[in-house]
Order: sequence, then C-alpha cells, then structure tokens
Amino acid sequence: MAIILDADVIIRGEKGSFDLHGWVAARPDEEFEVAAITIAELWHGVERAKGAQRAKREGYLQSVVASLPIITYTEQTAYHHARIWAELEAKGKMIGYYDIVVAATAIERGSEVATFNRRHFDLVRGLTVVEPK
Repeated sequence: MAIILDADVIIRGEKGSFDLHGWVAARPDEEFEVAAITIAELWHGVERAKGAQRAKREGYLQSVVASLPIITYTEQTAYHHARIWAELEAKGKMIGYYDIVVAATAIERGSEVATFNRRHFDLVRGLTVVEPK
C-alpha cells in the first residue's frame, strides 16, 4: 500500500516547517505517490510566485515531480470522486474539491493519504489518513 502525499505536506516541506525528506527516509518500506491534482495545486503556487521565490518553488516542485510517481485521474477515480462528493454533500459536510480528488485517488488505489488536514480527510468514508510527525 502506498501513501499519497497531500499538497500541505509537500508545501510544508518546501517552507521548511516540516522535514518531508526525513519523514519519507524514515519509512524505507513505504511507497510514496502524489495525485495529479496535487501537482496542479503546486504548479499554481509556482505560477503565482514572483522572482527568486518563483525559481525556488519551481525547483522544489521539479524535484518532487522527479522523485514521486504521479497518479492520474482515471474513470475509476471519477466514480470514487462522485461517490465521496455525494456522500459529503448529503451530510452537509463538504470539503475542498481538490481534497475529494486526492481522497478518491487514494481509495481507488487502496492507499493512505498523508496530510496535516485531518479535519477534512477524516470525513471521507473508507479513507485511511496519516498525519506526518
């Protein structure tokens, strides 16, 4: 089973408020992946940045992309996405649309999600959430 990294984990790694490299290295038997939607979120951050900050963010993102498998959105992901969305909406407990896609990607693959945003991801039925420490 793999662990899909949420954007907040990768961003905290970039900002230096979390030792992402150390956390991953301490789990040599785990596989780590990233959902394609998360790459879009991270590229959005690059596009919004200016000057030296942009170059720093772009370099960091390119290193992440080079070192982690990127999991695409498939027809099966779409099915899980729709189910999660409908269930959360029916409960009146919607979470961010990108978070739903990340959760759907993980459920499709039988993976866990590593995030600092347990409040949202814990609402998704059938999803295993790991909070990095």
